[in-house]
Amino acid sequence: MKFTKAFLSIAFTLALIWALQTKFGPVPPLGKFLSPADGFWQNAESKHILAAHNLKLTGVTGKVTVKYDENRIPHIFADNEHDLYYAQGYITATDRLWQMDIQTRQAAGRLAEVLGPNLLEMDRYHRRMGIVYGAEKTLKAMMQEPAIRQMVLAYTEGINAYIHQLGPREYPLEFKMLDYAPEDWKPINCAFLLKLMSETLAGGSNEFAMSNILKQFGAKATNDLFPDYPMHEDPIIPIGTKWNFKPLTIPKPSAGFSAQMNDNVKRVVKEEGIGSNNWAVSGSKTANGYPILANDPHLNLTFPSIWYQVQLSAPGINVYGVSLPGSPCVILGFNNNISWGITNVDADVLDWYQVKFKDDKKNEYWYNNKWNKTSRRVEAINIRGQKTLYDTVIYTHHGPVVYEDKSKTTDHSPDFVPVGDALRWIAHDESDELMTMYILNKGKNYADYRKALTYFNAPASNFVFASKDNDIAITPNGKYPLKYKDQGKFILDGTDPADDWHGWIPFDQNPTVKNPPRGFVSSANQSSTDQTYPYYINWSFAPYERGKRINDRLTVMQKATVDSMRILQTDTYSIRAQDIMATMLKYVDASKLDKNQLAVLQIAKGWNKDFAANSTGATVFNAWWIKLYGLIWGDDFANKNLQSNYPSMDRTEQLLLKEPNSKWFDDIRTPAKETCADMVTKAFTSAVTDLVKEHGQPGESWQWGKVKKMEITHLTQQEALSSGNFESGGTGSTINALVNGHGPSWRMVVQMGPTVKGYGILPGGESGNPGSFFYSDMLKIWQQGQLKELLFLQSPTEASGRIKTVVTIGSK
Repeated sequence: MKFTKAFLSIAFTLALIWALQTKFGPVPPLGKFLSPADGFWQNAESKHILAAHNLKLTGVTGKVTVKYDENRIPHIFADNEHDLYYAQGYITATDRLWQMDIQTRQAAGRLAEVLGPNLLEMDRYHRRMGIVYGAEKTLKAMMQEPAIRQMVLAYTEGINAYIHQLGPREYPLEFKMLDYAPEDWKPINCAFLLKLMSETLAGGSNEFAMSNILKQFGAKATNDLFPDYPMHEDPIIPIGTKWNFKPLTIPKPSAGFSAQMNDNVKRVVKEEGIGSNNWAVSGSKTANGYPILANDPHLNLTFPSIWYQVQLSAPGINVYGVSLPGSPCVILGFNNNISWGITNVDADVLDWYQVKFKDDKKNEYWYNNKWNKTSRRVEAINIRGQKTLYDTVIYTHHGPVVYEDKSKTTDHSPDFVPVGDALRWIAHDESDELMTMYILNKGKNYADYRKALTYFNAPASNFVFASKDNDIAITPNGKYPLKYKDQGKFILDGTDPADDWHGWIPFDQNPTVKNPPRGFVSSANQSSTDQTYPYYINWSFAPYERGKRINDRLTVMQKATVDSMRILQTDTYSIRAQDIMATMLKYVDASKLDKNQLAVLQIAKGWNKDFAANSTGATVFNAWWIKLYGLIWGDDFANKNLQSNYPSMDRTEQLLLKEPNSKWFDDIRTPAKETCADMVTKAFTSAVTDLVKEHGQPGESWQWGKVKKMEITHLTQQEALSSGNFESGGTGSTINALVNGHGPSWRMVVQMGPTVKGYGILPGGESGNPGSFFYSDMLKIWQQGQLKELLFLQSPTEASGRIKTVVTIGSK
């Protein structure tokens, strides 16, 4: 009996040891993860920054001094540019190595390699979208420019210097959680980060849904519901700006412009109400007589932050701002002479083409009245725990055939033919966006700003600019294809050369304005220009509300200060409510309301149109408007092939304000014929019912900050590593556009002058280590809408009480 117990005890122990060292699905080997020697315990960090110390690294050619301030922001000083970018790579990796690894894996379609088969379809999607193909071409362009080649190689060398000194116990926590090891960094990874940004900002499309809408409703109704220019607009380039150039001849629409196709695949679609802001105010409107620039790019908020704060200084360069972990330079920032910021243009630079193949072999496709050869690219996708998947992607002259469907037929033949969806995307083209940043980082004046923009292809961005020379400017900049109007609004005919891109809009004819009479420039993702601009950039942009509010405030602003800009960045007043609230109230039939609903109606009537966190009126208006929007369009757009691609908020407001007798108010699912008043009242009563059901009777529980969910999530989606839900004001149509986990990923205000002063804040911290105090130490300041003055040192010997430690890096 004793022998049996002993045997069972040994067997159980061995089984437990085996289990603790074995990975089951997404769960890491718990033995490794919990190990006191190598597990997650090793990732705990003290709040106190380590004392000064020296590092010896192979590859450094001179002396590098890294000064860390109280938020662990590195200020890197180097004797030469090679060492500067080497140190930037090394230092960034110490804080963000796993983030750099997982984001480049995402772009490269290599998540299944470490996370298993559940990520296979995402990997296939990224491979078939041609992101690897585009990154290879971008890398080629970058390596042809000596300065960028040196920069990328030095940055890569620095990252690898850090990786090579790590053992399992020093791996960042997420590597331990997911049970894999970091691999050597490659120069192409820098290109992957740029492509990932292109996907984030210019990778969505509505063409499939729009083609189905055209098929269901016809051209007249489609053009009416989805117009090329909104009713409300306050464009980025001021109305009435003269275009001092002779435009190129605009291509003529193809015969197959209204090509249609059925769609049964869920694509990445655009989401309305997510946006960024930037502006620059001339010295004529500021307290100190020099320009002020502000930028708050709104992106998906994550831990770690998408941005990494850094100062970079070497002979010929001294710049402060935020970088993309995994890519050298400062992306948004300032130096002693200029400052710049970016928002998304949302240009139409991604088009889908219906391709007709000769037969199932798909070796040829019909184009320009003849059969043309396809090419093939084999994508080897490694899958953890399974055999490698080899996915053969067909390429036409348009680009990769992302989707293939043998069940479809085209309009060009009554017979069965295999077809596919080919993608033409600006992200596939050679580009060198890092050269833009390299020039801006060193920039001295407006001429440097304009030179830098000539290298920037994608994603098309509104570059705002300010200088100590008292110049301000804004350019919706990118490499824009020369198209006929609405080319790409629907699926294009892959057989017709007339539907190809016809060259490019010349850079010097991109819309731009310098020192406008109104004394400021601004953007909030709205239309780039008024309708006098001769070229087609896109038919759909973000709603005008944020841009309108910014422009209204800047128009009346005098003697502006940094604090004026900070307050404007956190503004939560709703132009949408200002436009439509009175009309919505007018159409409510109070005789159909009960006592409780009448009380809520009084809340709505007394609301000041501000989405403050403590506002109950904001909650009522939001629920009411969203309910009305769904009631108007939910019946007509119920077909799943339309992908809930409703007409815009602006078009819906136009119905409410100017077309109360429109047929679209009628709910075709009911026998009655509903009017505008019927729908507005029904939406109100339904919204009140839902709010009571979810939050009880009107009161504190109805406050906007308590109703709206807002959380900053870790990239692994692990709740324990995320911020948890917190109360916040704002919504997608306000300047402080906090909504659905999106918001200002970096707030920056720069006061130009003889001595430049920068202010900024991240929604988190510098460290990517959840065990570090610096993982989220700046979050509370960001939540409060405050900024920190940025420590912009002028030399490695400059003294500051904010410097907490100094690291000296020399050659090994």
